[in-house]
Amino acid sequence: MKNKLIVALFLLQGTALLAQTNPAILGWLQNNTITGRHYVNGNSTPINDAVLANCQLVQYSANSVYVNTRGIPSYVTGPFLDGNPSLATDQNAIFKFPLNPVQNTGTPTATTGGNIGVFINGVALFDYRDGVAWNPSTNALCGGPGNPPCPGGPMASMDWNRDAIVAERQGFDCNKAHPAMGNYHHHQNPSAFNLDLITISNVCDLYPADGLYVIDSTTHSPLLGFAYDGFPIYGAYAFKNADGTGGITRMKSSYTLRNITTRTTSPTGATVTAGPVVSTTYPLGYFREDYQYNATSTATPDYLDEHNGRFCVTPEYPNGIYCYFTTVDANWNSAYPYVVGPTFYGVKTAGKVTSITEPVTVYTPAATTLERSLIDELKMNVFPSPAAEFVAVQVSGLSKQNITLSLYDLTGKLIQQTTINQGSTIAYFDVRTLYNGQYLIKVTSAQKETSQLISIVR
Repeated sequence: MKNKLIVALFLLQGTALLAQTNPAILGWLQNNTITGRHYVNGNSTPINDAVLANCQLVQYSANSVYVNTRGIPSYVTGPFLDGNPSLATDQNAIFKFPLNPVQNTGTPTATTGGNIGVFINGVALFDYRDGVAWNPSTNALCGGPGNPPCPGGPMASMDWNRDAIVAERQGFDCNKAHPAMGNYHHHQNPSAFNLDLITISNVCDLYPADGLYVIDSTTHSPLLGFAYDGFPIYGAYAFKNADGTGGITRMKSSYTLRNITTRTTSPTGATVTAGPVVSTTYPLGYFREDYQYNATSTATPDYLDEHNGRFCVTPEYPNGIYCYFTTVDANWNSAYPYVVGPTFYGVKTAGKVTSITEPVTVYTPAATTLERSLIDELKMNVFPSPAAEFVAVQVSGLSKQNITLSLYDLTGKLIQQTTINQGSTIAYFDVRTLYNGQYLIKVTSAQKETSQLISIVR
C-alpha cells in the first residue's frame, strides 16, 4: 500500500510539473468574458456577438491536451467582400493535441482541406488550398462556389490546385482570414494587412481591425499555435541559428516560383495533364504546383525545410523542438507555403473530438503568469499624432492578457479608458470632443506600464 501511495504521489507531481512547463498546455488564450465582434458590408461600426472569443477551457492528461473553443477571435471579423454569405459562427469544438509530438520517419502525411491546426486563440488553420482546381476535361475551374464540382469530389487530387492566398484575397478581412460554412480560419500569417511593409489589400482602410499579433523584426516571434501533428507554430522572425544564436532574422521559405509559361509538368518535372497557360487571369502562383522546393537553400540556417519548419531553440522551448513558421517575404506579405505544408513533419494525431474519454486535469492560468512579449519592454505605436478625430494605440508582439489604455489630460484627469483584449493588438480613442492640446496615453499590463504624449489639433 505504501508503494502504491508513493507511485501515485510521483504521478501527481509529474502531471503538475507538466502543466507548469509544457507550452502546449500553457500557450492557449483562455477567456470567459470577452465576446466576438464582426463587421457587415457598408458599416464600419463593429456588431457585438453573443459568442465567447478565444479558448474557454484547457485540460490535460499525461499525453494529451484538450482545448475547448468557439473558434471566434477577439479581433473583429469580416466583412468578406467577395460575396461570401457566411459569418464567423460558433464552432463549439474540442481539439486534442499530443503533448509529446514525434517526427514521422515514414512517408510524410499530406495536409488536407479544412483544419490542419489551431491558433492559440482557438481559430482554425487551413493549408494553402481553397478547394478549387483545374479540370482539364472542361478546361475550366472546378469546385468551390460558382464552379461545377470537381471529378471525384471537392477535395479530390488534381494536377493544378488553386492557392487560396492569391485567388481569395478579395474575400479576406483585415485579419487575413475568412469563414468556410461559418468556420472562421486563417490560411496564412495572422497579422493584419495594414501592418505589412507593402499593403496589398485596402480592406483595413474601410473596416479597421487588427489580428492575432504584430510582426516585430527585432524580437523572436511569439508562439501562435499548434499544427495537427502537435508541433508549435511561430511567427515570421526567430533566432538565425538553430541553437538560439546569431541574432533575430526572418525565417525564409525554401519554395520559389517555377520559371514556366505553360503548365504541363509537375514541380518534380513529371509530365501531367495540362493546366491553363500562365496569364494575367492565371498568373504564376495561382496554383500550388507553380512552386518548387529548393533543397539546397536549407543549408542556410534561416531557410526552412519542405514542411516549412526546422528544429530549433525558441524562448518557450529552450531545449529545442521542431517548429513551423508563418513565412512572409521581405515586404511582410505572406510567402508560400504560408504555415504548414504541403506535408506535416510529424505524425498527425490531433483533431476534433466529441468527448474526453480519459482522466484529465483542468489547467487554470495563474494570475501572475508573465507575458514574454511585455516583460522587457511594452512597445506601443500611437497614431496619428497630431490627431483630429480618433487615436489608435497598437502594441507589438502578441498580447496574452488584457491591456488597459487610459487617456489623461496634463492635469492628470482621466478622460477615457479602453482595453486591448488578449489576442488582439489595437484599440481606439474618440477625441472629437476634446480641446486642442497635449494629452497622455498610458498603457498598463499586469507587468509593465508605459506612456506617451499625443497632440490633438483641428
